[in-house]
Amino acid sequence: MKGWTGKLIRVNLSTQTINIENLNMDDAKNYIGGRGLGSKILYDEIDPKIDALSEENKLIFMTGPMTGTYASCAGRFNVIAKAPLTGTIGAANSGGHFGPELKFAGYDGIIFEGKSDKPVYLYINDDTIELKNASHLWGKNVFETTDALLKETAENARVACIGPAGEKQVLFSTVMNDKDRAAGRSGLGAVMGSKNLKAVVAKGSKSIGVADNTAFQKSVLDARNKIRVNPISGIGGGLATYGTEVLVNILNEAHSLPTRNYQETRFEGAENISGEYLKDNYLIRNKACFACNIGCGRVIKIPDGKYKGIVAGPEYEAGWSYGASCGVDDMNAIDKANHVCNLYGMDPITMGATIACAMELYEKGYLTKEDLGGKDLKFGDADSILEWTEKTAVREGFGDILALGSYRMAEKYGHPELSMTVKKQEMPAYDGRAIQGMGLSYATSNRGGCHVRGYLTSPEILGVPLKTDPLVTEGKADLLKIFQDLTGLVDSSDICLFTTFALGLPEISAMLRGTTGLDYSDEEMLKIGERIWNLERMFNLEAGFTKEDDILPPRLLNEPVKTGPAKGKVAELAIMLEEYYKTRGWNEDGLPTEEKLEELAISKRL
Repeated sequence: MKGWTGKLIRVNLSTQTINIENLNMDDAKNYIGGRGLGSKILYDEIDPKIDALSEENKLIFMTGPMTGTYASCAGRFNVIAKAPLTGTIGAANSGGHFGPELKFAGYDGIIFEGKSDKPVYLYINDDTIELKNASHLWGKNVFETTDALLKETAENARVACIGPAGEKQVLFSTVMNDKDRAAGRSGLGAVMGSKNLKAVVAKGSKSIGVADNTAFQKSVLDARNKIRVNPISGIGGGLATYGTEVLVNILNEAHSLPTRNYQETRFEGAENISGEYLKDNYLIRNKACFACNIGCGRVIKIPDGKYKGIVAGPEYEAGWSYGASCGVDDMNAIDKANHVCNLYGMDPITMGATIACAMELYEKGYLTKEDLGGKDLKFGDADSILEWTEKTAVREGFGDILALGSYRMAEKYGHPELSMTVKKQEMPAYDGRAIQGMGLSYATSNRGGCHVRGYLTSPEILGVPLKTDPLVTEGKADLLKIFQDLTGLVDSSDICLFTTFALGLPEISAMLRGTTGLDYSDEEMLKIGERIWNLERMFNLEAGFTKEDDILPPRLLNEPVKTGPAKGKVAELAIMLEEYYKTRGWNEDGLPTEEKLEELAISKRL
């Protein structure tokens, strides 16, 4: 077998011991790598009922067999643990160059267990692996930590670390790598902080073999050509030209851009926070991850004013959370707030959306000026989004409450219904009333409100790979299952999800076969994605989740859209959910049947 290195690093932080283990190749064949294999290890090794911030939780860094090869956009890795924000299984995906460097050092992944009694970092330099004192790094931001570690270790190494938010266990803190790439959702940086693990540094000099070089080259060239000519991912396409912020005007025109904490679906200031506006006024250059031929990243310059400087441009969801969700159309403030999230290590989706929820609580009188230390917090206040982001990162004043995420904050003030979350994780930038399939996707996501586990915005709004009516519920369950299963395969191969704007199952399977030597058919490859989805479901069921948690916020179920094509519509979740359970082979309570678990070779522990 090729693609995999066949080696894992296990680090017991309590005993400060490091061991090299052989990868379980049977599990690799069934779960591939990345999200799938990491989730299988977590499922096997922890009790899903544990406190996510206890030392019984494990933190897993896992690459995929294509990570570090020249397969299209093969620069990904996953961080997996029980998630503090949600209590679900958590797997967050990141790009950049850290994942490939870990593979070049000779390892598929790292399993961290226990808790160090002092801050440490792990340094991997090929066969030399050491735990080193990180006390001098504690309190430093992501950029400072990265620069310091490159001086201490090797200037061409790659660093994954947490900032002060992770150290202080902000429930939506991130694991950052290459300074501005993030394993961003569900609070896995808080797990890292709870273990007193500041960083992982990787430097490698080894090569990655593939099983069938001729087949691999052919499949990669085919995939790269399809990406290159695709109108979304290709040269001159939307992602390369405008970045993910290209979606702002598209979603706004469809009246499906959640505005002012999901109270509206269209933002009057959208043009000022769009990808077009970012390109025309801020863009210095594009930025790509390892082996990427899309280049959706942005390096931008805030040209003047109090936020002046060169920073990484926001992704669409970050631009939305600080922008339309907070009623702010000041791109300077949005860019700066996103940069602060990168510096301190926080998820800007949850951060911005939590501020938006606080704004509604304040404007409705549930949150007072006294609660805010004498300050106002109103929709449209650009200065507030930056101030409260900074205070949340260090848990200062009301920032200590914001650090809990919007659900716990809104619950504290008696109105959890104003939190736009699923399983306590903030939904991103697509309104599930105007895009019915996305409503179902949010409700059923195994890691809470999430857009990248079943991105039905692609067919419902963008028309890829086929155009479906966003207001229709019929057939959405079948379509979502396919998207969720395929995404599981992609996240486990550890290529970028954006490749799927141009590539389908045949192209992805062909690259995997060439890399690994697996002789699986396309259908068997998709079955791996289904296995991963059901394993994650079983973890959550064992953690205490039920059918009742497959729900949307009351606003989406009871408050109709006010304008546009979806005017008068609510999310018709009940109809789609019943169909979804049947499509998945689950019973009416959302439990995988014995037959389904046997078909997927998943052992039931309930």
